Amino acid sequence: MANIIALVWDFDKTLVDGYMQDPIFEEYGVNPQEFWKEVNELPEKYWKEQGVKVNPDTIYLNQFIKYAKEGKFKGLNNKKLEEFGKKLKFYQGVPEIFEHTKQLIEEDPIYEEYDIKVEHYIVSTGMSRVIKGSSVMPHVEHVWGCELIEAPDEDGQNIISEVGYTIDNTSKTRALFEINKGVHLREGVEVNTSIPEDHRRVHFINMVYVADGPSDIPAFSVVNKHNGATFAIFPRGDMKAMKQVEQMRKDGRINMFAEADYSEGTTAYMWICNKITEFAERIRTEEKEKLAQFTSATPMHLT
Repeated sequence: MANIIALVWDFDKTLVDGYMQDPIFEEYGVNPQEFWKEVNELPEKYWKEQGVKVNPDTIYLNQFIKYAKEGKFKGLNNKKLEEFGKKLKFYQGVPEIFEHTKQLIEEDPIYEEYDIKVEHYIVSTGMSRVIKGSSVMPHVEHVWGCELIEAPDEDGQNIISEVGYTIDNTSKTRALFEINKGVHLREGVEVNTSIPEDHRRVHFINMVYVADGPSDIPAFSVVNKHNGATFAIFPRGDMKAMKQVEQMRKDGRINMFAEADYSEGTTAYMWICNKITEFAERIRTEEKEKLAQFTSATPMHLT
């Protein structure tokens, strides 16, 4: 079994400079501030009017569906969501860091000997189809995000009409266990399948989780608990965001943070690459020690 180092990425404001929905708002002339204000008011609205509790992380999906049915997002379907993925504005160094981190280990013969590899995963409360249409996808093993079901509108054109699957900030931890066990890559393996630690596909100690803030604390906690690595990003010049991640570091929620720039030579690039190399060195040492247990000195003639 390969020794795999997994970089697990949040998406909005971690890889993307802003939110993945920004190109959609721009295309349809919808004011994003007004849209998100409406969304943020929905949990209280539904509780007061109907006594219904909703998930604040994913209720925005219902608002997107409502806008599509009302014609504000006319013709919005999964194919269009993928097209919007091509318009995303990524931070500097993305997607290049995805390829660089793979090459760092996989093209080094001392690690190649032990089949050490780097894989990338995205776990987001955003729309998976937007992510899958973006430039990072050729470098990503799997995406966890929200899925939308289509149905014909009054003109017979398919539009988003129902929520199919959701990821919220708590259920991101489920995705981490799916990576850990190899769900989607191993036949018959589900998240609740009992697998001994030694036989799991990606050990938590070999995971690096990268995100932008407090909403990812559940995922940070899981990775930290199992001695993986945690890293936070904040937008350049955003003092409020910097103070937020610094407090997370003081509280032991994350190992390190840096400005959102993954170009070669930046703090984010160097820290992530250094952590991957540390992991690879540890794996290499462990593999050498395992091999030593089954080898002995070369037999020699007795004198």
